[in-house]
Amino acid sequence: MGRHLRSWVTGRPVTGDVPGPETATVVLEDSACLDAVLGSDAVGPRTLVLAPGAPDGQDDRSGATVVGYEGSLSGSEGDASVGDVLFLQIQDYGVSPYMSLLGTTLVRVAGDTDFEMFLADADAARTEGRFAPFAVSPAVQLADLSALGGHVPEDGPGTRLYVNRDGSVSVSPQGLPLGTAGDSAAALRSAWERLSAASEVGGAVPLGAAVAEELRGTAVRRRPWLARYLVTLDLLRDLQTRGITEPRVSGFGSRLVPGLEEVEGALDADDPRAPFLCWTPEKAYVRVPDPGRTFQLGRRAAAITEMLLVLGSVEAVEEYAGRHTGDAETGPVDRAAVERVLAFFADKGVSLVPGAAPLLEATA
Repeated sequence: MGRHLRSWVTGRPVTGDVPGPETATVVLEDSACLDAVLGSDAVGPRTLVLAPGAPDGQDDRSGATVVGYEGSLSGSEGDASVGDVLFLQIQDYGVSPYMSLLGTTLVRVAGDTDFEMFLADADAARTEGRFAPFAVSPAVQLADLSALGGHVPEDGPGTRLYVNRDGSVSVSPQGLPLGTAGDSAAALRSAWERLSAASEVGGAVPLGAAVAEELRGTAVRRRPWLARYLVTLDLLRDLQTRGITEPRVSGFGSRLVPGLEEVEGALDADDPRAPFLCWTPEKAYVRVPDPGRTFQLGRRAAAITEMLLVLGSVEAVEEYAGRHTGDAETGPVDRAAVERVLAFFADKGVSLVPGAAPLLEATA
């Protein structure tokens, strides 16, 4: 249940799900639309349907699993619960800095003002390394990541659908309508593709009814690093669960190695799939987004790792270190030291240098 709801909120696929022709997660605002939804090929055996007040069970016609819930999952404030196992608080982005987090909290961008506040927080993180405290809380999940500039290629009707009280269907409560309850999977997919293609940047549909596309599209296009910022929030939430608070993140306001912040065209600047380096006064860490692994490093190994992530080759690191031999973080760096770092990660199935295949398959 938690995996499906997280997928429906973010647009990311359900962890461990096997893609199929039907939607993975469907949320109804009103159970009056349930029969129409279950009669469509948009739902099937891999579908979880959440409907307010509905009895739990498997639908005989479609094979979908139906689960009832209380409250509302559509607004930007309030709460919802599923049985006695899952409780969710919902609030809009603009009020989140002033609200106490009482548990799992879904934060929505509900309008232009919310979106502008999201951008202001992202800009502060990028330029100053200052992250909004609520945004990095492990209790928080931002909604509609693809619309915020996230790299979520699987978002769409195959991953999630929302059915409003009037029967209109989108992927989220703030999304552009794709059709009506009972429409076929093919029709919904066609509408998604048509509306998405009309925008210069991806993510137009999930927030299209709440945020002006002229504002959203322009802002995302001017900030190609937003996808990496959103993954950074995931990283900081994860580190907090391990008791690691307020680490500095390479590329967000500073670098561990002096002078690297001046490098133009840094290879880790925008790519959300590139490893992340972060550090506290005591320790340094490398996070590999896929498959989601974290490594603790010594300070010198962390400095070499950062140079590899920024510069992209052993030769470039040697040349850079040769010009900065007096830096306390790097010290003397030769090819052997760099290759030892590469070998460490390769042994773990991780490649730090773009285009270089890891020596071993990554393990979970």
